[in-house]
Amino acid sequence: MRFTFLAVALVSTSLLAQGPAQPDWAKLEEESMRHFQAIIKMDSTDPPGGEKPVVDYLKQVLEAEGIPVQIFALEAHRPNLVARFKGNGKKRPLLLMGHTDTVNVDPKKWTHPPFGAVRDGGWVYGRGTVDDKDNVIASLMTMLMLKRLNVPLDRDVIFLAEAGEEGTSRIGIQFMANQHFDAIDAEFCYAEGGSVARTGGAVKYARVQTVEKIPRAITVTARGIAGHGSVPLETNALAHLGEAVGAIAAWTPPQRINETTAAYFKRLASVSTPEEAARYRDVLSPDPKISGPADAYLRKNEPSHWSMLRTSLSPTMIGGGYRTNVIPSEGTANIDTRLAPDEDPMKFLELVKQVVNDPQVEVSYGARDTRPPTPTARLDSDAFRAIEANITKHYKAITLPTMSTGATDMAFLRQKGVQCYGIGPAADTEDGPKGFGAHSDQERILEGELFRFIRFNWDAVLDLARTR
Repeated sequence: MRFTFLAVALVSTSLLAQGPAQPDWAKLEEESMRHFQAIIKMDSTDPPGGEKPVVDYLKQVLEAEGIPVQIFALEAHRPNLVARFKGNGKKRPLLLMGHTDTVNVDPKKWTHPPFGAVRDGGWVYGRGTVDDKDNVIASLMTMLMLKRLNVPLDRDVIFLAEAGEEGTSRIGIQFMANQHFDAIDAEFCYAEGGSVARTGGAVKYARVQTVEKIPRAITVTARGIAGHGSVPLETNALAHLGEAVGAIAAWTPPQRINETTAAYFKRLASVSTPEEAARYRDVLSPDPKISGPADAYLRKNEPSHWSMLRTSLSPTMIGGGYRTNVIPSEGTANIDTRLAPDEDPMKFLELVKQVVNDPQVEVSYGARDTRPPTPTARLDSDAFRAIEANITKHYKAITLPTMSTGATDMAFLRQKGVQCYGIGPAADTEDGPKGFGAHSDQERILEGELFRFIRFNWDAVLDLARTR
């Protein structure tokens, strides 16, 4: 009896260790590509916004597999889709999120048609291939596989295909978070905002977004005396505006290092050259004599890293004057400001005023961005551990927790208490400068990296949600 009991226990343990059956990846790659090309061919640019064809397609695919779908729409032609695969309820749900809209295109600048989903040389070209219909397809395929394999889960897995991320979040994530949060309420969320960096065809590291900056706009207004252009005036509003904008652009705001950025640079140092590693470690030093030179190097040579360390300011628009021979009485400039998560907006505005230091120039906040300040997602959570383990498994790379310098819709979920993590497929670091990245005129993704991202996404979901 003891022998029999031991044998049964060993067999049971072995079966549990094996986990659920794995999909037939060869067949799924063909299916994934078919769905991917189908939604890339649909023009869902925002503005004007028209996500309904994409949502209708996803709804048809999901319901054909017996997966229930809900549609929520503030505007009929811009719906949001929610699908749910239920678990046993022992743990709170996991939300998978991708947005179905894209930025606009100038078709004349595209070599391949922006909505052609052309496959060429191992790449797929088209608007939305890396922002964000790759995440949409990875989530769709995960839902289909959970259903087909009937995977037992300890938590529900929810798929949200949202509208309006590229500029009209009121009809997308704001509408869902404020009016239909019960349909997407979750403990964790996987969405866009991360990436895997390849250089020379080899994976270098993976970024997982755990926090993001807060977008605000600062308006700089200079006023002076109007006059004839033939008589130079020291009160010239445009001259004062130019000096103010130049001072703001040249200023280095104080560093604001948080848990995510500290972990980012420490981990990045571990996979960098000795010279780079020393610089990444030095920039975290509280001693300005050590951090200063490293910080100055990053500003000149690695501006994205420099921006991760502080609130950033970028002049983006200047206006003033109406004819060449008239000195205008007023000129304005807009400064794209990305506040560090713990920055006090009003105290920071006072610092900017001190930098300008000109009684002829007014500095104020412009229209408030709708994205709220949010807490950092935890680095010791089950969700982050699942992501990190599968980055190691699929990419053989280190995971860098990252503060995004841009903004995502995860901010609205983090404000509600959802622990959100931004993930994404591998892309070549050489692609951006060549004009092949997100929002570019030749947006593209490697077919093999799309398939690898789908497998990674599947395993990260399985490790977090399945019954043990």
